[in-house]
Amino acid sequence: MPKRILQGVVVSDKGDKTVVVRVERRFSDPVMKKTVRRSKKYHAHDALNAAAVGDVVRIQECRPISKTKCWEVIPDGA
Repeated sequence: MPKRILQGVVVSDKGDKTVVVRVERRFSDPVMKKTVRRSKKYHAHDALNAAAVGDVVRIQECRPISKTKCWEVIPDGA
């Protein structure tokens, strides 16, 4: 099964080798027929400590690294 890849904005880089990424999704409300924006935060592993707050990054599913981390940042070159 392929690994999911999401794109979002880094909102925190305080942890060592960890970033918090806010991923936003848009969908049409079934009743009101308006476009609704919902966001969710993911803790992602950043081995190089390269991402900073405000950066747009792509994250990929991986094995559980800790209690909250099961995503990792994809380097730009990949």
